[in-house]
Amino acid sequence: MNPAFRRLLALVFVFVSAFLAVSALRTCRAGGSLRDLIPGLSKSGDRFRPEKFSLPEKAPLDLGDVELLARLNDEYASLTRAVVPSVVSIDTAGVRTERLLDVWGRTRVRQYPTQGQGSGVIVTNEGHVVTNHHVIAGQQQIQVTLHDGKTLPAKLIGEDTLLDIAVLKIDAAGPFTPLKLGDSSQAQVGQIVFAVGNPFGLGETVTQGIISAKERSLSDNQRDLFQTDAAINPGNSGGPLVNLRGEIIGINVAIFSPDKENPGFQGVGFSIPANDVKDALFQILERGRPIRGFLGVQMRDMDPAVRSALQYEGETGSAVLGVSPGSPAQAAGLQPWDVVLTYNGKTIQSATQLFTLVQDTRVGDTVTLGVWRKGREIELKATIAESGDGSASQAPPADPGQGRTRDPDEVLQAIGIEVRDLSVPERMRGFRGVVVTGLAENALATDRIQPGDLIIAVNNSRISGAREFFLHLAASAAVQDTTLLVIREGKTVRLSLPALPRRD
Repeated sequence: MNPAFRRLLALVFVFVSAFLAVSALRTCRAGGSLRDLIPGLSKSGDRFRPEKFSLPEKAPLDLGDVELLARLNDEYASLTRAVVPSVVSIDTAGVRTERLLDVWGRTRVRQYPTQGQGSGVIVTNEGHVVTNHHVIAGQQQIQVTLHDGKTLPAKLIGEDTLLDIAVLKIDAAGPFTPLKLGDSSQAQVGQIVFAVGNPFGLGETVTQGIISAKERSLSDNQRDLFQTDAAINPGNSGGPLVNLRGEIIGINVAIFSPDKENPGFQGVGFSIPANDVKDALFQILERGRPIRGFLGVQMRDMDPAVRSALQYEGETGSAVLGVSPGSPAQAAGLQPWDVVLTYNGKTIQSATQLFTLVQDTRVGDTVTLGVWRKGREIELKATIAESGDGSASQAPPADPGQGRTRDPDEVLQAIGIEVRDLSVPERMRGFRGVVVTGLAENALATDRIQPGDLIIAVNNSRISGAREFFLHLAASAAVQDTTLLVIREGKTVRLSLPALPRRD
């Protein structure tokens, strides 16, 4: 035999022997036998033998051993059964219009369908539902799904865009199971609460936590929110935050999430207090819109420049920049460069606080203003009027030192831009500025600005709200061309508005 062939056979024999030895060792360690190595010797019935087993029949603890937890468990379940039938899931649909420019600069309009989801809670025997404004904003079709699975159409009764509240009416006869609006002023930090809603479109979901903080501020419009660690996720918006009695003490409105594109619960959620919701609900049901107080002043916080100009050495107060003609402030005798120290006995720390107090005051009520004027303190009485709906006539005027040539109201009407403040969800996604809602006919801004534009700066000065926008715009457009920094369709563009001609 060829020596080379003999060496090959020897290597094959050694390899096979080693393989069989290793396989036999592994089989024995696994509890098998050498018969398992040879196909056909092992019967299929021998491959598995049923195991003997028994399960414990007694729990580690009796309910009597954890009596408090057992009662708590039953009470949680009882509260959930009482609350959940009043919570509805909201599905919306609509058509959104978008303006686009082609390569030749021509404008074309594109329409595309939109859908949304959210939550709501029934608050009247007649089937009125409270939810967030941003849940139904811009949507033409609204449907609610009840606890029993029925899907019914609903119509919009009214909305409060500043508070982010909307009131719907279910288009059906009922009967309905409403929840009571509780007294949110009695809520305490640390008390147990439950959030109920429709997160991610999953349907009725209950989460439990505590009130983590009160009087949280996310924007100039919503300053007194509850903070909670009860899990709130996208889709929970508009659902109730309830106490241990099953009363609504808040309407869930927003969450804090560092991921703006895919927000998720991070242990910080926010709810609108029930007392604010109740006021808006009554106003909408009685008059179809929210009613807010109006004083007719344009204010500025007491920064070093203002203190120096007024020679004011106090620590509190807010400076009056201007007084609207025919307003309650003018009738009361307020003057530019007065400093409002108190409002019905409450010390004023900022312009925002004063506007909040005015808006919360009932129309027709007479309030007492403590005022500093040129080194002396006086007391004035003002009768609060009804606020308009965000018109330019309520916008702040320019600083008196700007040397403007026209009344600020006239300037703003000539420019013709109507804007709104950003909603809480928009602010939570990191946006700042104001959204253009409309343009007046034959206005200077008509060919430059479009509805839906996000204006973030005026003459390179960042703006955070409508009042600040109007203040900068009125001061600038009266004397010079004005540059606006705008976000449109995801792109940042600079636009220029011409100055109004001076009067002779």
